[in-house]
Order: sequence, then structure tokens, then C-alpha cells
Amino acid sequence: MSPRMSPRTSRRIGIALALLVALIAPFIGYPVFLMKLLCFGLFACAFNLLIGYTGLLSFGHAAFFGASGYVTGYALATLGLPFEAGLVLGVLAASLLGLVVGALAIRRQGIYFSMITLALAQMVYFAALRSPFTHGEDGLQGVPGGHLLGLLDLGQDLTLYYVVLAVCAAGFALIVRTVHSPFGQVLKAIKDNEPRAISLGYDVDKYKLLAFVLSAALAGLAGALKAVVLGFETLTDVHWTMSGLVILMTLVGGMGTLAGPVLGAFLIVALENKLGDLGSALAEATHVEWFASLGESVGIITGLIFVTCVLLFRRGVVGEITAALHRRRP
Repeated sequence: MSPRMSPRTSRRIGIALALLVALIAPFIGYPVFLMKLLCFGLFACAFNLLIGYTGLLSFGHAAFFGASGYVTGYALATLGLPFEAGLVLGVLAASLLGLVVGALAIRRQGIYFSMITLALAQMVYFAALRSPFTHGEDGLQGVPGGHLLGLLDLGQDLTLYYVVLAVCAAGFALIVRTVHSPFGQVLKAIKDNEPRAISLGYDVDKYKLLAFVLSAALAGLAGALKAVVLGFETLTDVHWTMSGLVILMTLVGGMGTLAGPVLGAFLIVALENKLGDLGSALAEATHVEWFASLGESVGIITGLIFVTCVLLFRRGVVGEITAALHRRRP
């Protein structure tokens, strides 16, 4: 019998295949849609770093996602700054906001922590609604891509795709390195047994705050990229429903896994964007008019998926697959 492949080798092969698919994807699919998938995949991974590995459930991650998009969009569209500067400013804004929100929220635990993050995120939403530089309900329009290092024209979808892919891959690599570092092991210890981590001498609040700021920064990076990709920024990205959406992505894909949030984000975003087209195709093929209204029922279908995952796939898609493989392994 041939020796079984080690988990590390399997992981490396999986990463290599994923990169290969990502490199050829824009020649098969629509680059803007693929970039949107990448942005939400990074957003879900950033959220998973907090809930999946630290055990902190935030209901306010939309604040970092949307605030960074607004700052980056304003820097590029109004101030005329280059792409790199706009991206850095967006991430810094999300990091500072995460520092403030995290410093206030980690004073409490459980549902009280979650409610504090939600309340502060709603304050960010109303600030975006009333602030003149965000243009309120009209949002920021005409956000340019500009040039990368003054050389690459980001107005070309294919060029922008590979830049977004590189940035998202770097963000994902940072999350993987963090999870497997001594810092990540302490975060896991805090999630599993916080009193024991305290008894071992760890400054739990400091580790929680660092994890919160890092998660907020990566969520801001995703939001900044999304603003550049779509060319606009609206109140949708700072609304509480965006926080609920990223929770759904993480739970569907598999909380506490590295690949799960990416898969969950791809499934949910693809469902939201393609359900209407699928319904129209089914209505035309079957002559059943009910299928044509599927695009208007995204919320209902997403809710059904969430309920199904909670009842039948409590570990998420990737979590259940991993558990099944572990059961088969001698």
C-alpha cells in the first residue's frame, strides 16, 4: 500500500490548485465579479480570525469594512491620491477605528461584547449617513483605480484583478501565519479556556485587543479593495446587515477553519448575484413563472441555507468535510 499523504502536503497541494484556478479564472469568468468574490473572501477570513480563533463575536465588522471603503474612495476620488496611498489610508482608518471599538468592547464578554460592537457600528453608520464627505445616501461615486506604482493601469479589469488577487493572497497568508504563530496559539487558548490562560500569566485583554485590531485592519483592506473594484462606496457597506452577512458567510463555510470563510463568501455572494439569472433561465426552460421571482427572494433562500447549516452542518461545509476525513483516518 502507498503511504498516506500528510496533512501538510495536502494543504500545500490544495493551496497550489487554488492559486492555479485563481490565475486562470479571469479568462473564464467576469473579472469584476471575481474581484468582488475575493474581497468578500478576505472580509470573511478577517472576521473568522476574531470569532473562529479568539472566540469573540462581533456584530460591528461592517463599520471597518465600510469606513475603509469611504476613506479610500475619498482619497482617490476627491484628494487625487495614488492607489497605494488610498489603500494605506483606508487600512489605517479601519485599524484606528478597530482600536477604539476594541478597547471599549473587550471590557465585557459574551453577548454584551457583541452588543457594544453593534452599538458602536451603528454610530459609524449614522456618521456616514450625515457626513458631507460621504455624500449621504448618494454615496461616493466615480472612485478611480489609478495606477500602481505609476506603471500599471488599474483601469484595466484584468490588471486590477491580478493586483486584487495578490493583495488578498497576502492578506490570507498573514492570517495563516498569525494562526500558526505563538500569538495564534495564545488566541486559541483564550477561546478554549480564558480563565486558564489568565492563570498562566497571559494578558488576555491585550491579546484580544491585538486580535481585534488585526481583524479590523484586514476587514478594512477588503473594504478598500471593494471600493476600488466597483468604483463607488455606499451606506450598504456600513449597515448592520453587512455584519450579519459576514457572520453567515463564516458559519456556512466553517468557523475556525482557514478555507471555510472563503468558500462561504463565494457561495453567498454568488447566490446573491446569480440567483436572478438562474431563476430567469429556469422560468424560460420550464415555463413556470414562479422561478422568475427567485431574484427577489434572495433573503428567504439565504435564511433557509443558514437554518439548514445550523441544523445539519453545524461545523460548516469545510468543517464537516474535515471532520469526515478525520473519522476515516486510522
